[in-house]
Amino acid sequence: MDESVEVVCERQGSAGLITLNRPRALNALNLGMVREMRRALDSWAKDPAVTRIVVQGAGGKAFCAGGDIRQLTEDLKAGRRDEALAFWREEYQLNIVIKRYPKPYVSLIDGIVMGGGVGVSLHGSHRVAGERYLFAMPEVGIGFFPDVGATYALPRLPGQMGMYLALTGDRVKRADAVMLGLATHAVASESIDSLRQALTDGEPVEQALKAAAIDPGPAPLASEQAVIDDCFSADSVAAILKRLDEAAAKGSEFAARTAAGMRTKSPTSMSIAFEQVRRGGALDFEDAMRTEFRIVSRIPDGHDFYEGVRAVIVDKDNSPRWQPAAIGDVDPAVVEKHFASLGDQELEVA
Repeated sequence: MDESVEVVCERQGSAGLITLNRPRALNALNLGMVREMRRALDSWAKDPAVTRIVVQGAGGKAFCAGGDIRQLTEDLKAGRRDEALAFWREEYQLNIVIKRYPKPYVSLIDGIVMGGGVGVSLHGSHRVAGERYLFAMPEVGIGFFPDVGATYALPRLPGQMGMYLALTGDRVKRADAVMLGLATHAVASESIDSLRQALTDGEPVEQALKAAAIDPGPAPLASEQAVIDDCFSADSVAAILKRLDEAAAKGSEFAARTAAGMRTKSPTSMSIAFEQVRRGGALDFEDAMRTEFRIVSRIPDGHDFYEGVRAVIVDKDNSPRWQPAAIGDVDPAVVEKHFASLGDQELEVA
């Protein structure tokens, strides 16, 4: 497939087929891709010949590893704030279109699905996971926050799993994804091509998926559910860390590993993410996306996003110097400001 075309939107049989086509960038989203997906989805919603949407990633490694964070950071540093915010605005509006979509929306995920890739898959009706499926919302590790609808989706996962995923950025494989509802079906990787063919041929969506589905096996996270629910139900990030330390002292290797990982993340980002998940359970999807646009509009004013991208993506020294460096030093007023109204700059929902 010609890599100069970054997203291919085409009719194949009964399906509107979307192929994210930046394999060397792990199919990371940019504004042009968001706009082309929105154009195609709007057109296909009104086309009676298109009875379902199928979304896939090119290259075999990733469905979509997120937004093009390096480009967004460069835009912000160069003073092109409006361009960066245009990406997030239109990406979030695309997430709403997908959530509301009137036809089956099937994502075929056999590889990495993170950040913006979650936004263009999780809110659709069906998420199909091959054995290479790997989910994460790792944003607190780069001084950002779990966006693209995580404010709505994470609080609705079982128990405190959403808070755990938001604050740790931990990776989830296929069996856990099915257990949590992040994926709706598990399939063998070698059967994905035939499943896509069945879908484009017009076979009823539920019938095609049921025929291809397999048992993903036991979910490793299930054995940690009690620890996660106990620790991540605490009323602050500091209190969560305290409970994790207490569980670790009683012998939980999972709690010790989780606490150590959290202590490498941006304290400000974890504080924002905690508030997102705490508030998100009471929000509808559109209000969750408005909340995220409020947050992302304030992120460029801080320090940690630029520092996290430098440490993890640009220099790759993985030694970010967060400001503030300790969770106890995060000013609650700074966190609260991220959630304040934008007035006439609020996210528009059609």
